[in-house]
Amino acid sequence: MAKNTDIGSKRLISLTPDDWVRWVTGRPDAVAREILSGEFQWLHRATDVLVRAALPVTGEFLVLIEFQLRPQKRMPKRVRAYAGLAEEKYDLPVYCVVVNVLPPGPETVIETAYDAEFLGQRAHQDFRVINFAEIDVEEVWRQPFPGLAPFVPVLRGGAEIPMIRRALETIRAHEPLQEMEALLAFMASLVIDKAIVKQIVRWDMNADVIEQGWFWQEITQRGNAKLLLVQLEQLFGPPDQTTREQVRTLPPIQLESLAKALFSFKTVDDLRTWLGLHAPAATEPASNGTQ
Repeated sequence: MAKNTDIGSKRLISLTPDDWVRWVTGRPDAVAREILSGEFQWLHRATDVLVRAALPVTGEFLVLIEFQLRPQKRMPKRVRAYAGLAEEKYDLPVYCVVVNVLPPGPETVIETAYDAEFLGQRAHQDFRVINFAEIDVEEVWRQPFPGLAPFVPVLRGGAEIPMIRRALETIRAHEPLQEMEALLAFMASLVIDKAIVKQIVRWDMNADVIEQGWFWQEITQRGNAKLLLVQLEQLFGPPDQTTREQVRTLPPIQLESLAKALFSFKTVDDLRTWLGLHAPAATEPASNGTQ
């Protein structure tokens, strides 16, 4: 039976919190003191981590780390809102970081701040952006930063079998990180053939494991068929038009089911079989009352 393991972002950072705080802030003298609750009365998301940290020269402050698969247009506004709520609740300044796990598209504009003006009033929030695709894979061992090892396959120069094996050795050598082998397997499956991944890494993820990850939350909680199509393309190559239309027409509850089932598929035929059983039958476009 597959092991039920929490591979969510909060759990990941809690395993090596000092390393993460120092890395995202660029301050080797920073110290993580506590992983704080990310729940507020009006807002809760699975993709964020809030850490109480401290520097000798500034004292205590908060580090907000947001993970996303690819850049999202609404992220700057969300960072601004979340930073304000965190600052108000804990009465500490907030250092904000957004991590893009996968490379942005060629036309994507990477925002590094939220800035808006309305009736002469201005709102502004800076944040640091980290694109994993721009981080040299050797940084995992140069620092060293073993907490970054599960992301080796999506780092620059990391999509190679020797590097993935090296990351696996690093994870297994650090007992707190051993549960993140499933996350390494998932990241590797985005860049190399899944059959090869299974030969390298213990692939024991089931739906319960996947459901804990921010990547699953990002796909299903927003009912975003577009993100799910990206995942399908990474695993099986570009979907044909029929598959695209079947995924786009899935209702939210079926998108959730497909996101869970996705990692049990061995071939694209498994995907097609699933869609044949669950996708709505093709129908004429529904009338909206106008001609």
